[in-house]
Amino acid sequence: MPLQLPAPARMTILVTDRNLDIIGDPIADWDSLDITLRFNEPATGVLSAPRTAVSAAQLAPGNRVVVIRAGVVFCSGPIEEPGPEAWAVDGSAAGPGTVEVQFTDDLASVVARVTYPNPAAAATAQTSTARWTATDEAGDIMRSLVNGNAGPGALPARRVPQLVLGAGAGLGAVVKVGTRFEPLGDVLRSAAIAGGGLGMRTRHDMAAKQLLFDVYAPQDLSGSVRFSPGLGNLRSYRYEPKAPTVTVAIVGGQDVGTSRLVVERVDAAAAAGWGRMETFVDQRQSDDTSADTTELDQAGDEALTRGAETARLSSVTVDTPDQRYGVHYQLGDRVSVELASGVVVTDVVRAVHLQASPDDGEVVTALVGTQEASSDQMWLKYLRELSRRLDQLETV
Repeated sequence: MPLQLPAPARMTILVTDRNLDIIGDPIADWDSLDITLRFNEPATGVLSAPRTAVSAAQLAPGNRVVVIRAGVVFCSGPIEEPGPEAWAVDGSAAGPGTVEVQFTDDLASVVARVTYPNPAAAATAQTSTARWTATDEAGDIMRSLVNGNAGPGALPARRVPQLVLGAGAGLGAVVKVGTRFEPLGDVLRSAAIAGGGLGMRTRHDMAAKQLLFDVYAPQDLSGSVRFSPGLGNLRSYRYEPKAPTVTVAIVGGQDVGTSRLVVERVDAAAAAGWGRMETFVDQRQSDDTSADTTELDQAGDEALTRGAETARLSSVTVDTPDQRYGVHYQLGDRVSVELASGVVVTDVVRAVHLQASPDDGEVVTALVGTQEASSDQMWLKYLRELSRRLDQLETV
């Protein structure tokens, strides 16, 4: 069994309003906590507790859950579902009944915006600018997008309460981004990939009562952060390597028919090993020309990254004093996992799953893998990609 740590002394669960003011007392009487943090994606969390442990005021719309682990905010964000609530004469719901509170992290509030062509104008007044465009370091572009659409530089009605810009200026490669009414999260992730695999996150600064949007460069810790049975910090794993789905990306830009600008991007190494696997990427909204195909090239490279050979490694890891999530490694960092065969897999921490209860303590599970490594079913991945492409077409 994985090493389990006593949860009551390590976990503090608070509820705040949207302005980060604490509501009521900490939730001391709870049954279980299940949180999954994801690299460049909003988190998901479920808190189960006796109904009497959470007041109606704490479950009001707009409120947030804050989970503090070992003195550090592990996850904080808005409540998405203040239920279900259950009660019965007998069984697990007997007595005061039970309630489940489903929540996310504050990145969800940021990516809930769409990108305005002119962030200074209302949605109904977008008459002067067809697309928001910028060429800069990826970190600066991501910060500008958040500032203009959700941060202090946004229209008052669009600002996420207490959100300010944190770290990340000057990070990443120089990229070109153009967008019009697309989901902000999609544009941020594309910029992060094009910029060299940058990370983004929100942080709750309890002392300053602020939410900070950070862009960061993940570290290569594969030489220092290592999981293996011999080290006693790896209890189980499941390794699933898969062939690529794309080795050649054909990208179509503006215009139609024979006048349409088309570029081709090839992963030469993957094509040599796995063969030619083509996909078409529609970028008709781009204003690239034959003299400058930067945006089209980036779209093709992103398609190659998303369709590359994947290696999903789900592992149950154990925190030790010298190797602890949130202290010695973070989401997006590159780590090493030694398989039973002796092969050492080096890849990126894509997700961290925390399960805790007052009686059983906590178990931490890490998902390590390539860009598209995920526990999602394949149909869900296709649906997400289809939605992303339709969003781009609908905003042309």
